[in-house]
Amino acid sequence: MEGGKARMKDGGGRAIDFWPDCRPQRQACCPPVTKANLLALKIGLLQLNSTIGAFAANRDKLLAAYARACAGGAEFVIAPELFLCGYPPRDLLQREDFIAANIVALEEVATQTKQVPLCVGFVERSSERPGRALKNSAAVLQNGKVIWRTTKSLLPTYDVFDEDRYFEPAKTVKTFDFDGRKLGITICEDIWNDQDFWPERLYRRDPVTELVAQGAEVILNLSASPWHDGKERTRLEMLRRVARDEKVALAQVNAIGAQDELIFDGHSVVINSRGEVVAQAGGFVEDILVVELDQPVPAKEADGPGFPPREELFFSALSLGVRDYVSKCGFKSVILGLSGGIDSALVAAIAAHALGAENVLGVAMPARYSSSGSLTDAEKLARSLGIRYEVLPIEPVFKAVEQQLAGVFAGTKPNEAEENIQSRLRGVTLMALANKFGALVLTTGNKSEMAVGYCTLYGDMNGALGPIADVLKTDVYKIARWVNREKEIIPSDSITKPPSAELRPGQKDQDSLPPYEILDDILNLYIVKNFSKPEIVALGFDVAVVNDVVNKVNFSEYKRRQAAPGLKVTSRAFGMGRRIPVAQKFRTKV
Repeated sequence: MEGGKARMKDGGGRAIDFWPDCRPQRQACCPPVTKANLLALKIGLLQLNSTIGAFAANRDKLLAAYARACAGGAEFVIAPELFLCGYPPRDLLQREDFIAANIVALEEVATQTKQVPLCVGFVERSSERPGRALKNSAAVLQNGKVIWRTTKSLLPTYDVFDEDRYFEPAKTVKTFDFDGRKLGITICEDIWNDQDFWPERLYRRDPVTELVAQGAEVILNLSASPWHDGKERTRLEMLRRVARDEKVALAQVNAIGAQDELIFDGHSVVINSRGEVVAQAGGFVEDILVVELDQPVPAKEADGPGFPPREELFFSALSLGVRDYVSKCGFKSVILGLSGGIDSALVAAIAAHALGAENVLGVAMPARYSSSGSLTDAEKLARSLGIRYEVLPIEPVFKAVEQQLAGVFAGTKPNEAEENIQSRLRGVTLMALANKFGALVLTTGNKSEMAVGYCTLYGDMNGALGPIADVLKTDVYKIARWVNREKEIIPSDSITKPPSAELRPGQKDQDSLPPYEILDDILNLYIVKNFSKPEIVALGFDVAVVNDVVNKVNFSEYKRRQAAPGLKVTSRAFGMGRRIPVAQKFRTKV
């Protein structure tokens, strides 16, 4: 405790203050709950997975869920941010036909609505000039018509978000009058600027307090809030704080599903005016809740059902990410190289869970430096998962390439050039199989390797998606052990043996890298938390090791620029959330 406040950190490492729960002093600090001061309103939350540009499919899914919520007694129904077009649409927003199709979808949904209002996110044209041509909006639909609209006020432009590129923000907010109640309808970021929760705020305005000042009795929030490690807990604590401080019931519906590198976890929630969790939807699954808003909650249930272990959240997120990436890109099956190591084993387990074992092909591609144990472990894993398995040796082709280059390489010592030929031949093999059978190749590199360039362009980096590209090596081991929590699925030798690329005799990762426990700590400080070399060294890390690691990270930017998209599961991943120039010479000296 610091200064009477509890102290925690969000997924990005920044400090958050929040007041401790007052339940132990319930009678002293909180008014008693009575029927007279409860807001009786049954809200329907449609936690659904939309696909960008699939307007007809999104429309039909929304209407089917709306009908179910109405049948369950909902009096007002909400669906996620920009649900009709999918989130984030990015530069598709610059296409007029995309915007027009989104408007048509809204009108088609409106014609199917009945007495129960439905509030859903869509892209609205803006007539304000000067200003951007579009708005991130929500519409209330009832009895066949669009009866009310509101626009997002706070436009995130950080990390993976770039909404200020496309949208004009709302300058003011207004409550929506419904059945004698004032509802404050907000869109995602609009609820993320509570002055008491965040020690440093990004925006000068707080739309929630503005709505409460207008008499809003409940706050409804339509979100597409992507997940990363710890986000589910931070989000819930923030929402509980808002409800408790503003003394309003609150319901947030969050998107679920994956779009490219982003994964949306759902965990939609209803919170009463005391900050207690009334109901919470599942994580990483579609769900529909119909809940009476401001009902009292027994003290032992006020924190909600809780969340699964961290490793389970990672696995669920990655599985969803693979499933949606493959299916939304129009594919059914995947191919990956099985080395017998921990990384490919975990990716295979994720893929089998996501797509079904029958849709995963694991390929072992041994060469002269491959150990017999690697082949044994690869085959054992394939049997355990029930996936298809092939052994396609690359040694004959490797010899042919060596012969091809012999004259040019004459008089030089073998080095990374010869080592990387093997990796590239494996990449060629996997891509040939993918082309022949219409499958996607999954890369198996982890974040630690990608960070320091311990990967081969046009070799093991070949592929359409990197499922664990944002997972540090130490977390790969933790998730693998979670996979084996009930029985051995990933061979124990894959977990316990020293990791190796097996591209030269006796090669081990630690020949070129510090122990992963040290490496990952440095990478987290430098990449996620933006610490400088001197700041990292000041924490007790060896100067030479810090210099070596950071220099490798900087030098390898050109490789990462050519890498497959990686599923984002940390607060700062490589890709569009970390935009570092390739050609640059900025260096901090220790």
